[in-house]
Amino acid sequence: QVQLVESGGGLVHPGGSLTLSCAVSGKRLRNIESMAWHRQTPGQERRFVAGITDGGSTVYSPAVKERFTISREDDKNMVYLRMNNLKPEDTGIYYCNAVRESWGQGIQVTVSS
Repeated sequence: QVQLVESGGGLVHPGGSLTLSCAVSGKRLRNIESMAWHRQTPGQERRFVAGITDGGSTVYSPAVKERFTISREDDKNMVYLRMNNLKPEDTGIYYCNAVRESWGQGIQVTVSS
């Protein structure tokens, strides 16, 4: 079974940057077809943020396109989400997802002045 552990969250001012990391274990990342990041804000459903295939193709939600970048390092079994120009509405719990396989426990990101 795939295990996912997120790190790198925290408090940041509007306009700032953060990089989330997702450590993958239990399976080689190169054998996982797609990885994704989702986020959940209070009172809302968990929503897709960004995804990346094993071939490196990426897709983003319109809300984060041009500001966030998803990447993967198969040799290190790591997935990342670089978040620039953060806005208060980016606040939420961010989840790493091995598509159709597993979810991480989530990590808090708070954007506030």
